[in-house]
Amino acid sequence: MIHKGAIVLGLLVGAGLGVLLAPEKGKVTRDKLKKEGKDIKDQITEDFKEVKEDVNKAAKSGKEKFNEDFKDFRSKASYKTEQAITFLEKQLATLKEKNKTYQHTS
Repeated sequence: MIHKGAIVLGLLVGAGLGVLLAPEKGKVTRDKLKKEGKDIKDQITEDFKEVKEDVNKAAKSGKEKFNEDFKDFRSKASYKTEQAITFLEKQLATLKEKNKTYQHTS
């Protein structure tokens, strides 16, 4: 994947070399420089917009994924907690029955 900064740098270098090597009058050269400058500015602005959108999408996707994963974790933890409570209830019932055997009624 080509980095957008490399593309912009290539555009700048290419525009600069094109202007320096072109055998034209000063006015024509200045007009070309203005146009190239505007084109590059527009491209950089568009690239930054795309990067910002990509970052926003990634952040939103990450947040949604985190919320989904947390929801799944919470559900699994709840089931495990329920299993632990059931196990403890059974153990308590067993202990209660054993304890009854030690009690004497007079």
